[in-house]
Amino acid sequence: MAFMAVLESDLRALSTEARRRYPGVKDGAEHAILKLRTLSNPSEIGHNEDILRIFLMACEVKTVKISVIGLSCLQKLISHDAVAPSALKEILSTLKDHADMADESIQLKTLQTILIILQSRLLPENEDDMAQALGICLRLLENVRSSDSVRNTAAATFRQAVALIFDHVVGAESLPAGKFSSGSQISRTSSVTGDVNRSINFSESLEQDFLSGGSSLMRENLSKAGKLGLRLLEDLTALAAGGSATWLWVSSLPRTFALDILEFILSNYAVMFRALVSYEQVLRHQICSLLMTSLRTNAEHEGEVGEPYFRRLVLRSVAHIIRLYSSSLTTECEVFLSMLVKVTYLDLPLWHRILVLELLRGFCVEARTLRILFQNFDMNPKNTNIVENMVKALAHVVSSVQVQDTSEESLAAVAGMFSSKAKGVEWSLDNDASNAAVIVASEAHAITLAVEGLLGVVFTVATLTDEAVDVGELESPRCDSDIQANFLGKTAVLCISMVDSLWLTTLDALSFILSRSQGEAIILEILKGYQAFTQACGVLRAVEPLNSFLASLCKFTIYIPNEAEKRSGMHSPGSKRSEPLVDQKDSIVLTPKNVQALRTLFNIAHRLHNVLGPSWVLVLETLAALDLAIHSPHATTQEVSSSVPKLTRDFSGQYSDFHILSSLNSQLFESSALMHISAVKSLLSALSQLSHQSMHGTLSSFGQPSSQKIGSIRFSVERMISILVNNLHRVEPLWDLVVGHFLELAENSDQHLRNLALDALDQSICAVLGSDQFQVAHSRGNDMETTPTELQALECVVISPLRVLYFSTQSIDVRIGSLKILLHVLERHGDKLQYSWLDILEMLRSVSNASEKDLVTLGFQSLRVIMNDGLSTIPVDCLQVCIDVTGAYSAQKTELNISLTAVGLLWTTIDFIAKGPLHENSEEKETEQTDGKKGEEGSLNISSKFNGQSPLNVVDRDKLLFSVFSLLQKLGSDERPEVRNSAVRTLFQILGSHGQKLSKSMWEDCLWNYVFPILDRSSHMAATSSKDEWQGKELGTRGGKAVHMLIHHSRNTAQKQWDETLVLVLGGIARLLRSFFPFLRSLRNFWSGWESLLLFVKNSSLNGSKEVTLAAINCLQTTVLSHSPKGNLPLPYLKSVLDVYEIVLQNSSNYGSNAAGKVRQEILHGLAELYVHAQQMFDSAMYTQLLTVMHLALGQAKISSDNVEAESGHVLQEQRSILEILPQLCPTEQLSSMWILLLRELLRYFPTSHSPSQTEESEINKATSNDLIPENQKMTRPEIPNGIGFVSSNKTEALLPSLSFAEKLVPVLVDLFLQAPLVEKYIMFPEVVQGLRRCMTTRRDKPDGAIWRLAVEGFNRILVDDISRLGMNSGPDSSISRPTRIRIWKEVADVCEIFLVSYCGRALPSNSLSAVELVADESLEMTFLNVLGDKVLKSQIDAPADILQRLVTTLDHCASRTSSLPIGTVELLPSHCSRFSLTCLQKLFSLSSCNEESSSWSLTKSEVSKIAVMVVMTRCDYILKRFLIDENDLGEHPMPTARLEEVIYVLQELARLVVHPNTASVLPLNLTLRGVLEKEAHLGRRIHLLILFPSFCELVISREVRVRELVQVLLRLIATDLGLQSINLAG
Repeated sequence: MAFMAVLESDLRALSTEARRRYPGVKDGAEHAILKLRTLSNPSEIGHNEDILRIFLMACEVKTVKISVIGLSCLQKLISHDAVAPSALKEILSTLKDHADMADESIQLKTLQTILIILQSRLLPENEDDMAQALGICLRLLENVRSSDSVRNTAAATFRQAVALIFDHVVGAESLPAGKFSSGSQISRTSSVTGDVNRSINFSESLEQDFLSGGSSLMRENLSKAGKLGLRLLEDLTALAAGGSATWLWVSSLPRTFALDILEFILSNYAVMFRALVSYEQVLRHQICSLLMTSLRTNAEHEGEVGEPYFRRLVLRSVAHIIRLYSSSLTTECEVFLSMLVKVTYLDLPLWHRILVLELLRGFCVEARTLRILFQNFDMNPKNTNIVENMVKALAHVVSSVQVQDTSEESLAAVAGMFSSKAKGVEWSLDNDASNAAVIVASEAHAITLAVEGLLGVVFTVATLTDEAVDVGELESPRCDSDIQANFLGKTAVLCISMVDSLWLTTLDALSFILSRSQGEAIILEILKGYQAFTQACGVLRAVEPLNSFLASLCKFTIYIPNEAEKRSGMHSPGSKRSEPLVDQKDSIVLTPKNVQALRTLFNIAHRLHNVLGPSWVLVLETLAALDLAIHSPHATTQEVSSSVPKLTRDFSGQYSDFHILSSLNSQLFESSALMHISAVKSLLSALSQLSHQSMHGTLSSFGQPSSQKIGSIRFSVERMISILVNNLHRVEPLWDLVVGHFLELAENSDQHLRNLALDALDQSICAVLGSDQFQVAHSRGNDMETTPTELQALECVVISPLRVLYFSTQSIDVRIGSLKILLHVLERHGDKLQYSWLDILEMLRSVSNASEKDLVTLGFQSLRVIMNDGLSTIPVDCLQVCIDVTGAYSAQKTELNISLTAVGLLWTTIDFIAKGPLHENSEEKETEQTDGKKGEEGSLNISSKFNGQSPLNVVDRDKLLFSVFSLLQKLGSDERPEVRNSAVRTLFQILGSHGQKLSKSMWEDCLWNYVFPILDRSSHMAATSSKDEWQGKELGTRGGKAVHMLIHHSRNTAQKQWDETLVLVLGGIARLLRSFFPFLRSLRNFWSGWESLLLFVKNSSLNGSKEVTLAAINCLQTTVLSHSPKGNLPLPYLKSVLDVYEIVLQNSSNYGSNAAGKVRQEILHGLAELYVHAQQMFDSAMYTQLLTVMHLALGQAKISSDNVEAESGHVLQEQRSILEILPQLCPTEQLSSMWILLLRELLRYFPTSHSPSQTEESEINKATSNDLIPENQKMTRPEIPNGIGFVSSNKTEALLPSLSFAEKLVPVLVDLFLQAPLVEKYIMFPEVVQGLRRCMTTRRDKPDGAIWRLAVEGFNRILVDDISRLGMNSGPDSSISRPTRIRIWKEVADVCEIFLVSYCGRALPSNSLSAVELVADESLEMTFLNVLGDKVLKSQIDAPADILQRLVTTLDHCASRTSSLPIGTVELLPSHCSRFSLTCLQKLFSLSSCNEESSSWSLTKSEVSKIAVMVVMTRCDYILKRFLIDENDLGEHPMPTARLEEVIYVLQELARLVVHPNTASVLPLNLTLRGVLEKEAHLGRRIHLLILFPSFCELVISREVRVRELVQVLLRLIATDLGLQSINLAG
């Protein structure tokens, strides 16, 4: 065990310490160690005295170190119950001896040991032992030689010992274990309300603890522990009284210490005094006598009895007795309380009075204590009214401040104390405060305690009242019943008695301090008290206290004097009102006190709304004044003066308080829903009375009515509305009272009051119609107990004031007001109306005939609400009336915008009729798009119900639809363009939106009676209308001439306006055809309608405007594009559209150039879209016609254009459009033969060749094209259809191609060619190459043109694509015949030969191209060479040998330019020409060389290499010989750089060149030498050098060092190949 180890360690320390001077102790410690090892637990140690004995022996030595070890070990043994009880006397004797030692540590260790004994099972039960133990503590306490720490520890030890003794008594006497006591005084919170609440909770817990402890019967017999505790209590009482103890071993003790211990016992062990007679007797006779004697103030006290601390202890003890024992010690408590009350009136030191006031304040804030005191004394006739006297004493302290010279300073200090308390900070003076400041602070403290005591009484009354409500003794003022409560409950009677006894004194004191205070914290606390007490009075039905407190509170809220008071009392020095707030400028300033008082008034009114009764008048006057202040521009909130210290509130702005007060004002009347109906009527009567008073004052006064009276009327009206809105569930008994007052106001002559009444009537009607009660009544209909007649009466009563207002007055303002109200009612609650629709519609019809614009506008707004939101609630028989009224507004001429909007409302009506408002048939199907098998009347079945009324049948529905269509058709001919355009647009939008729900018969009627007639009518008007320009609206005059508004030139004639209408008609028809074309085709005679539409398009191209023509084309285009992808467009319709496009293009020259261009562009883009969407429907003839139309568009563009754009190098708009659509016109798979037609058509726009040979060659190509087609492909190609001759007609041949257009066309054609099928591609390959060649040859005439560059790039792309295809397929495709391929290669060779030889590497004029262009052209030439030399000639191609020979020869021709020139002209050759020639020479060396294994050597490469090596050898031999000749001719002159570089390059390449054996076989070499080289496989790789050996021998004498060096290298290579370097002559 750890304890045994620690004990052994202590014994070893003891042995070590006593080793020299105390051998006996040493031996005993060692013996004890051995003995300890034989023991196993502390209980065995207790039975063995040897262990204890050694420690006692160590203590007897009385040396500090050994004694400390001994006492520490004794504490451990006692703590672990290792000491036998028999050893207690010896231990106490040892401790007594150690207490006499002078060492402080020994004394403290002794006190610690005594406390451990009392806390262990060694607690002395013998009085002598206990007295000895307590005596040790007291001796150390009273010993003057003891240090402060020892005395303090002794005092604390004695207090704990007393607590342990009485805890033992409670346990021994079987008393409740919990300490039923008040403990110390309850700590103060930040508010008196918090103190009261805490005291209530604390008291409840005390009561529960005591009641749960067992029997409350007093017992006389005491246990041994009880007797011991009684002796201790008696001795402490005697010592506190200044006597001597009989049991404790002490002669005297400080009275304050004894009284402190006694106060501790009284506060914590009340259960003993309540349950044990002996203890109760000591309390009654000894302790109370002691306290009474100490409380006496008629004699001077000396010594500690007169000290404040002793007084505080006495008062605290008295307070404990009053709190805990007043029920059993009634007489004593009455004496105590009387003495305390008396002290407040005596001229005693302030600290003494403050101590007493703290006690009284504590009693007042403790609800349990105050309740018991009032029940025991004030409610008992035999006793004194203690609580009443306490309240009067506190009020006396408060009122005494007005007779003091320092009253203002004291009140400011009181405010500061409340503020500090609200912040949770103790209020304190500065360290350097003067005596006068200390006196003021003390007086303020006394006043603060008195105010808090009074507030404690107030809150206690309120708390007890709430308790009575909770237990059912009182009814809450918020209950709906109007039955007077019977106050028979114990708590209720107590509350009534307290209110009757205390209210007047409390009100005087609180109103006084509130009127004098400015600090926010104290104001808040007092107002809380006002609120709490007033609410309690209301609950208790205490009318007089209620009215008195309410009147007093209103004095502190707000005050606005009337006109008379302003004139008479403005300058008077005195006033009965405590808070004057109006200055000479009529400004209203609300102080924080006013704001808080108003908040309190609101709280009270909320709580007591059912019991205020007549007091409402005063409240409403105050609230009306507040409302005026809130809406006053001069009203502000005032900050508290800076003289008030430590203000807790920081106002953020002058409007924040107004917002809060306004919200509270509104909430008060909103809570009227919780009032009893009689209370609501009382409130309405008071408001009406206030309004009438102000109204009569307004009428009787001269001049303008005062703002105060208008404000009062406004306040009354607004609050009446608020009450009505919040009492909609019981509106019937209130409606007449409210609305009657509003109608009376509407008859007033003042405009402001009339407007106010109209607004109020609007809000009232909308509120009633929007109520849940009204909504439920109409939603349930006949299922409710209320009959339809009653519902109709209710609705008519609510709506009837509007009709009365409109028809009974001639005032425009009133009529406008009534219409505005109607508008608001319809907007918010039109769906709830059922029986008033005819009256409303007739009223609106009469408004449409009014001449006043404002009336018509308001009437139409109401109609718009009905048509947009109310159609679903209107009865069926009212729908036709709605349509007629809407037509009346459409036809009126007062306001154009109204007519336009009314047309839109007709669409809304159609939506409602077609869709159905409530119950559409779930099985309704849309009109079928693909066939016409549906019945004529089977496409729509609407059986909607209108709020339980008869359904709308099909006949009524059709009638309504045609009624709307007729109106729209009529409006479509209106003289106003805006109206007719809107009508046309609306008609077609309706048909487009709801056409799927119309039957076949209805569609036929619509087409032949409305759609096509309106097209004819608009077309006729557009053709016959005037073309004279209009003048806009006259705006004024300038210089005597009228100034008109400008009109855009596109709309400045009647004809142009009708053109716009016609465009809208065509757009509408296009929408119908797009949406319903499959269904419409099934109608009878639809083809005739289609033909009439096509005829209109043709005629419009001849006679119509550009906009009309474009709209007509778009109409057709939209139809085709919408239905061709779905397969819903038959072929005849498609062909008819193509025919129309062709005709329109032929007639496009009738327009201006710009208009014609727009038409042609639209047609071209339309053709592309048409083909993309309907390409599966196209056959060869249609595709040919498509190309014909495209060619015709280009022809028309050239004919109609003045060629300005063409001459300037720009592309025409039509040409640009064609370039955009060409990628979309790729023939489909079934039209693959059309690729030839398309490509040939495009090639026609390339530059032409005027050479007869080329023309003849082109004809030969065309004649033999069929021969190029393989036999297995000839039968699959369709024959070229009729009509192609138009494409190549003489008319179009006469049109010269534009280079600008051809330039843009080249990349497009190349892209199309690469996309073409394989067969058609190779058929057109020669022709495409020829076309590109023609473009490439334009370089001579226009070297800066882009067309030849694009042609070169396109030619490269075509070659690369063909070579790539050959590589992928490992040869040519089997479907392509050999002659075709040969012809292709011939054309390629021609292009390469012509372009490279004639147009590349040539000298140009110095100013023809810029440097950048020269570089770009040179790069393009190099690219062309790379494609030829690297891609074509090095690939596995199928070109014949003669073609390969031509291609290599072409490179040789280009490579010979530098060496072929005379030596005198070489210097004139541009650098790029020599570079081009050198590059061609490089390509020849590359073709001749062999750098790979012979296994990869292909046949084509072998052929090319053989051709190239011979060409290279010939060219090299010529270059070297020419170099020697020119060098000799030049003599001493230097060789031109180009020639020298060429020779050096040749020699270097010859050294690097390695020839394949197959290639070497073609070289002209001696047969003997060839045979030797063939035998030696490692020889002959540079056999080409032997061919040029004679030339090398000639060059060894060249003057150029670099040439000689390279020749030397070549000769060595020859020697190496021949094996001559290994011959050793010396050998």
